[in-house]
Amino acid sequence: MSFDATILTLYPDMFPGPLGMSLSGDALARGVWSLAARNIRDHGLGRHRVVDDTPAGGGPGMVLRCDVLGQAIDANVPENDPRPKLLMSPRGQPLTQAFARELAAGPGVVIVCGRFEGVDERVIEGRGLQEVSIGDYVLSGGEMAAMIVLDACVRLLPGVMGKEASGTEESFEANRLEYPHYTRPREWEGRSIPDVLLSGNHAMIQRWRRQESERITRERRPDLLER
Repeated sequence: MSFDATILTLYPDMFPGPLGMSLSGDALARGVWSLAARNIRDHGLGRHRVVDDTPAGGGPGMVLRCDVLGQAIDANVPENDPRPKLLMSPRGQPLTQAFARELAAGPGVVIVCGRFEGVDERVIEGRGLQEVSIGDYVLSGGEMAAMIVLDACVRLLPGVMGKEASGTEESFEANRLEYPHYTRPREWEGRSIPDVLLSGNHAMIQRWRRQESERITRERRPDLLER
């Protein structure tokens, strides 16, 4: 079963962008997942394809119209489509590794990329959009955030990463940050690979990695240990 992504955006030419390269690009070429970027402006009003208007109640900027976005969603997403409909928004649910795994286990996603000051609240309610945030900051639009969501999901699809363990022994799995990594050369600028990693004792190596993971998590993200 393919993981199918539909993006609603004012800038469809931004896609696939980096998603067309490396692991995600190879998986896209092999049909492991699909990507369709649809232009919201195709459903704009009048000769100039207007998609926004001034905020009700006053204020700076412009707001994406509910009638335009609602029509764009209806034209590109079947009524009984089982895929979650996400809206990239700084006020949304944080994207976590667990959430990415949940999405990757499903049939795909529909992602709405907002612009301007935001999206009319009525289309969020009327089309059941789930707001998702990639962090506590504001971007110019949702396109870059949508790419991050897709990259986080696609790399978890079966057959995308070379080794299954690559997806289970990394940061945020089990609410821990990842342990340090080393490779050749053995010595570099007076710094050595820890002896335990060269010992061949797999039990000791696993114990060291677990301890280092917990140490780094305590130092940098103690909030993860509380989950």
